[in-house]
Amino acid sequence: MKLQLFIFVLAVIFIIGPIMYENVTAQVSSGDSPFERKFGDVKYLDAFFGTADEKLEVNPGDKNVPFTIMIANVGTQDITGIKGQLSLPFGFSPTTGSGPLIEADFDSTALAGEVFELTFFVDISDQAEIKQYPASAMIDYSRLRESGARNTFFDFNFKVTGKSVINMRALDPFLYSLQKNHVTIEISNDGTAPISGVKVGLQNAQGTISSTSQSVTKVENVVILNSNWEVGQIAAGTTKTLEFDVYVPGSMSSQTLRTPMEISYFNAHGEQSTLSRIVDFYVKGLINVTIYDVNVIDLSGKPTIIGEIINEGNENALFGFVTLEPLGDSNIKKTTQYIDEIELDSPVPFNIPVEFVGEPKYGEHDIRITARYKNSLRDEIFKTYDTTVFIPDMTENTKESGFDLMEYSQYIVVGVILLIGGISFSQIKKRKKESTKTS
Repeated sequence: MKLQLFIFVLAVIFIIGPIMYENVTAQVSSGDSPFERKFGDVKYLDAFFGTADEKLEVNPGDKNVPFTIMIANVGTQDITGIKGQLSLPFGFSPTTGSGPLIEADFDSTALAGEVFELTFFVDISDQAEIKQYPASAMIDYSRLRESGARNTFFDFNFKVTGKSVINMRALDPFLYSLQKNHVTIEISNDGTAPISGVKVGLQNAQGTISSTSQSVTKVENVVILNSNWEVGQIAAGTTKTLEFDVYVPGSMSSQTLRTPMEISYFNAHGEQSTLSRIVDFYVKGLINVTIYDVNVIDLSGKPTIIGEIINEGNENALFGFVTLEPLGDSNIKKTTQYIDEIELDSPVPFNIPVEFVGEPKYGEHDIRITARYKNSLRDEIFKTYDTTVFIPDMTENTKESGFDLMEYSQYIVVGVILLIGGISFSQIKKRKKESTKTS
């Protein structure tokens, strides 16, 4: 009985075993589906827009963009004759040729353990979106010293990242010499992809220029109190600002100051990038106008407001005007006087006769003196000075000190008559002497 059972088990093993083995090997070796995974000679590592040396940020509508798949030869033998076919979703097409598949070749032999790449060229539709997409690829290859071709399939995801576009500008591009200026620089991401870990550094600062080189930036001639800034993340379409103080000497007046900035950041692929930008400033001369010694004097019996204007900067003020205007309940008439240039360190006097709107009002008046002028860029600038002045009644002084012609008119007439009489008497006397001599 036991012998018969043993013979039956052996028969089952010999009959059913080969059938099970064929079914198992059939499931492993059927290789037409891209969704199957089996052990092979090549392994997928990564896929992205760009080349093996540099990943690229891309936008919908970009054409002839390299698309690279990184692959490793994980087998024990070298492989050759490597060709790839790439299947991308709707919105992506081959730059050359037609059809849904995009092809690429690897011209060299991939040694065992070596990483190699296949680069395809793709056109991206304008209707594509900035997001992640699925894709499939098939790799054909042959082992060295072995006849026949092999292939493998794999699925992966890739991303249309968008592009980051970084710009810098000064919110106010003008600086003044002879003083400290507070500067605000705007760094903007005008693209469609975010950037992170942004750091900004001022280049060509003091001490970085060799003794034999000539600077074109002039950064070494000014004093900047900061040179490095941590900005952080800048989302697409947004801006960040950085601020610093800079002192500009008088010798930099009417010159351009160029500030080179180095920007380091992580792009949409997570890779660190560095680029340079230059922010330009124009240095204006300083016009520092002061109005002082405002007073009232009597000029030819009329009240006149006088004062002086001094320019303590390093640039002349052009096309100068002085305006007197009333404040509060003052009825002084608004008057403007042209004073031409306000030169450096040389006081410019002004005198404005006082006129009234309506009846004269004497006593205290609140007034405003405004100096209006232009700089070398023809920007119009106003400097105001508010004060209180006392306007006296000048007519009383005129009456007291005036000469009354009517009061002395009779004496004048008598004097004229006496003068005429004296002249006539002299003439008559002279004639008598002449007639006496003749006779």
